[in-house]
Amino acid sequence: MIGVLNINKPRGITSSQVVVKIKKLLGIKKAGHMGTLDPLASGVLPICVGKATRLFDYFLKKQKTYIATFKFGEETTTLDSEGEIVKTSDIIPSVEQLERTIKTFLGEINQIPPIYSSKKIDGKKAYDLARAGKKLELKPCKVCIYNYKLLKQIDNKTFEFLITCSAGTYIRALARDLGNGVKSCATMINLIRIKSGNFDIKDSVDFDNLTKEILINNLIPLNLVLADFEKILLTNQDFQKLLNGQLVKIGCTSQEKSLNENLNYVIVVEEEIKGIGYLSNGILKMKTYLDDN
Repeated sequence: MIGVLNINKPRGITSSQVVVKIKKLLGIKKAGHMGTLDPLASGVLPICVGKATRLFDYFLKKQKTYIATFKFGEETTTLDSEGEIVKTSDIIPSVEQLERTIKTFLGEINQIPPIYSSKKIDGKKAYDLARAGKKLELKPCKVCIYNYKLLKQIDNKTFEFLITCSAGTYIRALARDLGNGVKSCATMINLIRIKSGNFDIKDSVDFDNLTKEILINNLIPLNLVLADFEKILLTNQDFQKLLNGQLVKIGCTSQEKSLNENLNYVIVVEEEIKGIGYLSNGILKMKTYLDDN
């Protein structure tokens, strides 16, 4: 069994718990998620099954889209509703202030991760050090905000935003920084991931309703998961040469385009995806083997 499941994770459980349930229902040993969602968050959680777990690195840098709810006037230790309040403010921004300020976050920015995060300091995770009472100073990381839109005001202190960003962006940190930007403070109180790469929440399967039959019927095959990749078509003979370490020289793709040695290509044999490869001086090299046989 090989493919990817688009699961709608509910609040209150970890991403690992989703994986454990799927393994149990399918009776398999190999499965893993592509991009953790915190227990507080819900939404799209792609789960790789079988050898598809080898695709993690190819989807690591995909864009993510969220609907985030920020409450202004207080900031917590964790920057979300699970932490203790450590900062308050009587200043609550207007819709106009927020719409003006969020524009300053568009594009590439330097973001300091939350101290309660999985970032490592001298080999130890930041949240473990924070829980032990250590004083931390995390270095800023470059992230990119592609879209940042105020959707609605929920009440006097609470606002909902649509955010599309690069992988590695902490939405909790965006809440903190937006609060500072409007001379107040803010905490994230809800987060829904509605898109992760090409995986959309409208196509997802609810975790609470999972059965073995539902999982099997909704397993996305590799040809759809890897639809954005260029393909290299091989004969069985050439594929065996590749597996045996013999040279396989490639001229052009099935679309008759010049091959780019900076890209990864899906290797297809008789309409079956066998792996992902790359070119070095026109010679095909196997990078990731995906054949489920």
